[in-house]
Amino acid sequence: MKNKTPQTPKKRSKVTKRPAKAHVKEKPVILITNDDGITAPGIRNLVEAVRDIGKIVVVAPDKPQSGMGHAITIGQPLRLHKAQVFDGVESWACTGTPVDCVKLAVDKVLHRKPDLCLSGINHGANHSINVIYSGTMSAAVEAAIESIPSAGFSLLDYSIEADFTGAKKYARIIVEKMLSGKLDKHTVLNVNVPLAQADLLKGIRICRQAYAKYEEDFIERNDPHGRHYYWLTGEFVNFDKGKDTDVWALANNYVSVVPVQFDLTNYALKEKLKPWEK
Repeated sequence: MKNKTPQTPKKRSKVTKRPAKAHVKEKPVILITNDDGITAPGIRNLVEAVRDIGKIVVVAPDKPQSGMGHAITIGQPLRLHKAQVFDGVESWACTGTPVDCVKLAVDKVLHRKPDLCLSGINHGANHSINVIYSGTMSAAVEAAIESIPSAGFSLLDYSIEADFTGAKKYARIIVEKMLSGKLDKHTVLNVNVPLAQADLLKGIRICRQAYAKYEEDFIERNDPHGRHYYWLTGEFVNFDKGKDTDVWALANNYVSVVPVQFDLTNYALKEKLKPWEK
């Protein structure tokens, strides 16, 4: 029997390690909308404030939609038109309401949920009871319903020539804070900026919604044909003297941030009404 020559282990060939690929973090997708229309100065300033933070896509009404609240279009067709409004930013003009814009953006433009939805910057206040009527805030609330963290921004200046310097500064600060942490997917913030020079703004206050409302009046007039018509007017009255409200913060040159929600359940009253079940 022949002796077997012992085999020596084969030398392992040297494996050249490939350099690890650098992990490039993708920028967040940010949807921007408003209720003043796609050509309003406010939305242009909001785009400018955050355009380098993420991939910005704008879907906004083709005309002013203030006071539309959470209205949606159900009796007529909706149309989307590519708009060349913001240099280097994909933008679409929609014939519908602010809420329509959010719905269409998710389903037909982005084909996904954005990481954040921003609405505004609105020309005029959306503090206190205004949040109920606001198209700006309804767009943000709709995003939150769709599990997209959102914020609505408003400046207490109705002028088309309003100075958005302070609003842009604080919009960017708040968006950076929203993106830096893990937010609940239903987060929605109502942000209002006082009518004051940027250097006079004192900072941010986290507030509750003040109990305030408009004492309304309808002025009755006649048109050239002698037919009656009514013009809604009113005076904003604050019934809330608390120093933790959005109205107080704005009156004292703070940017107010009110976390709001679409769950309108009155939980305290719900418990009180439990005996009705018996």
